[in-house]
Amino acid sequence: MASRTDDLVSPVQPAHQLDLDALLRYASVNVPGFPGSPSKFTISQFGHGQSNPTFLMEVDSGAAVKRYVLRKKPAGKLLESAHAVDREFQVLRALGDHTVVPVPKVFCLCNDPNVIGTAFYIMEFLEGRIFIDSKLPGVPPERRRAIYRATAKTLASIHSANVDMIGLGKYGRRDNYCRRQIERWAKQYTASTAEGKPASNPKMFRLIDWLRQNIPPEDSSGVAAGIVHGDFRIDNLVFHPIEDRVIGILDWELSTLGNQMSDVAYCCLPYTVVIGQNKHLDAGFEVTGIPEGIPSQAEFLDDYCSASGKPWPAKVWKFYVAFALFRGASIYTGVYNRWLLGNASGGERARYLGNHANELINFAMDFIAQKSVLPEYPPSVAQADAKRFGNGNKIQNILDERGRFVPSQRVLELRNKLIKFMEDYIYPNEKEFEKLAQSDARWTIHPEEERLKELARKEGLWNLWIPFDSAARARKLIFGEGPNPISDGGRDLLFGAGLSNLEYGYLCEIMGRSVWAPQIFNCSAPDTGNMEVLLRYGNKEQLEEWLMPLLEGKIRSAFAMTEPQVASSDATNIECSIKGQGDSYIINGNKWWTSGAMDPRCRVLIVMGKTDFSAAKHKQQSMILVDIKTPGVHIKRPLLVFGFDDAPHGHAEISFENVCVPAKNILLGEGRGFEIAQGRLGPGRLHHCMRLIGAAERGMQLMAERALSRKAFGKFIAQHGSFLSEMAKCRIELERTRLLVLEAADQLDRLGNKKARGTIAMAKVAAPNMALKVLDMAMQVHGAAGFSTDTVLSHLWATARTLRVADGPDDVHLGTIAKLELQRAKL
Repeated sequence: MASRTDDLVSPVQPAHQLDLDALLRYASVNVPGFPGSPSKFTISQFGHGQSNPTFLMEVDSGAAVKRYVLRKKPAGKLLESAHAVDREFQVLRALGDHTVVPVPKVFCLCNDPNVIGTAFYIMEFLEGRIFIDSKLPGVPPERRRAIYRATAKTLASIHSANVDMIGLGKYGRRDNYCRRQIERWAKQYTASTAEGKPASNPKMFRLIDWLRQNIPPEDSSGVAAGIVHGDFRIDNLVFHPIEDRVIGILDWELSTLGNQMSDVAYCCLPYTVVIGQNKHLDAGFEVTGIPEGIPSQAEFLDDYCSASGKPWPAKVWKFYVAFALFRGASIYTGVYNRWLLGNASGGERARYLGNHANELINFAMDFIAQKSVLPEYPPSVAQADAKRFGNGNKIQNILDERGRFVPSQRVLELRNKLIKFMEDYIYPNEKEFEKLAQSDARWTIHPEEERLKELARKEGLWNLWIPFDSAARARKLIFGEGPNPISDGGRDLLFGAGLSNLEYGYLCEIMGRSVWAPQIFNCSAPDTGNMEVLLRYGNKEQLEEWLMPLLEGKIRSAFAMTEPQVASSDATNIECSIKGQGDSYIINGNKWWTSGAMDPRCRVLIVMGKTDFSAAKHKQQSMILVDIKTPGVHIKRPLLVFGFDDAPHGHAEISFENVCVPAKNILLGEGRGFEIAQGRLGPGRLHHCMRLIGAAERGMQLMAERALSRKAFGKFIAQHGSFLSEMAKCRIELERTRLLVLEAADQLDRLGNKKARGTIAMAKVAAPNMALKVLDMAMQVHGAAGFSTDTVLSHLWATARTLRVADGPDDVHLGTIAKLELQRAKL
């Protein structure tokens, strides 16, 4: 049976007595809602676990009893780097504030040893159940399965957290995790046995040698690294009092960044060895028999891999389990050493850990001697499929049959969060945003927009558009060289989720379902394209001055290229002049359709002009950053798109009259403007296609709802054969266009902008034309209402039609496609 969390306490051990008066004074000031003058304040100690001493604080205010948990660093001489409660606090706060990983809420961290002798932190007390025994005695078989499945899902949730987005990007080194851990725990084992108390075990050193020689190749790169809990097991989880779900993960002392499969193996140790409170350890489930209802090790791993998107670990499983046993032996030896010195937090329970350490070493040596430790294929893959592909094929060949464009578990989780955010906040506020946009105050910002932006940031739905390669360049410039640059004030969180263009496509589509959504997530044009220019081509000073405020959402931007007097789809026609004059440039010219310039938050313009009219045709143009408040920049008027002025964003006509800009604002150098423009045509422009898929999906949804609720000529519109035929054609068009857009994104990731340009051009032609067809049909089904502003359809249609020009004219893209086709024919 499970133990209630409040049943695991006992009186404070003599060696761990605290200064209650000092603690009460500190907590009263630093813990929100802590009773100021309680009638009773008591402390008891948790006995479960052998790590940092942990206490239950009960505060009786007369009206109610509040309970908190205090976790502190042990007193006395400690091994180097051990018991860092400040790191525990850091990871708990980051996960609690920014993810759905179930962790207790932390209130305060105290590094002042004058309060209770050592550093400590205070967190919430979780009322729930802890299963001390991994066999789950007294639990019905069907619930055992649910508990183990919840455990696997919880571990996957930790491993799915984006450390860069939540402020833990520098929580540890990502490369060579196992290699470094082997050396660390070997060193700690040697230190713990240095004086012969306890004596060292010669087998431990043979195990260390085997581990050093069998480290998996993926460990060295750290590409798939993330948060590692370090002590993840079922008795470090708090389950809901009555439901079989995890509400809290405890004991983060060993957490860091690194190879996450080490966590999985450690969690699976009960299948190899059962660790209890007896003098000797018992063989694991795989030897003695799996208790009814508990999944096999392969089934548990299958649940984890499915939830986390990790590959099946058959080839490397022997190493990871041996590594977990080795590390456990080193930890137990250290705790036993502290028990001999009289300062182990588990008290008398630690007396057998010396024996346990040696037995873990024996289990490890027996395990690595086995010929096979895990099936070649996960249980979810049919045996017939495994035979059909043959023994020589890897499991990935089979899994790839799911489809080429099946999003990963991580992307699915982001997508689901995004859909929920849209349903909870965006759609309900559309009419409010539209109401302001139609009022006399339309060139102001709705206060709800800023609130929703903050919510989006907290949900980890901010700057999702940033390609990982662009982010890497900017991080290097801003934070410096080296593998672990120190970020400044958490700004490293602003560089997105490290998604590829393909991965972002699944999310951008969702945002495209509302004209108001992209800006809430800081994923709207032209800001994304402008930030992409800065990410790829800006220098450090330009990034600091303009990119960082854009990434934070504090300012907006605009792109000034199109001119009223020339056909600006041909960038060589641009007439705006940018003339050098000392340490400045003087800009003169007229621009229009400068989207975003009407926004009161717009601070910077990227202006395309010519610095040398006599240079080679594609070397005349340059791009320069212009503060919109610079004298000589005149916003002449907002332009209307089919009657929409798109306030407060707007599309401006701007004149530049002797605008003096510092020479340092030039991007990449003189004559590089055409090159930058071509680079900008890739990811940022493909986002429009992704959003158009979402707009079309919104049209399909509204079309279906209208057809199922509206009658004409005696029956619902959905019952008319002509409607059914046209709706089916719309779905076909939408699905094949989605595949084309995903293919373009995939090629952009794999081949780069230049080699993918043909498929990108196809997507840019197909997406707006498809969206126009679908939205036109949706408007038709709505009748007169479809052409009003009572629905979003007319606005979505106007945006889609504009993109047949704003995203490059169809004729230009068709020309690109045809030329590439002819080139292939000549080869």
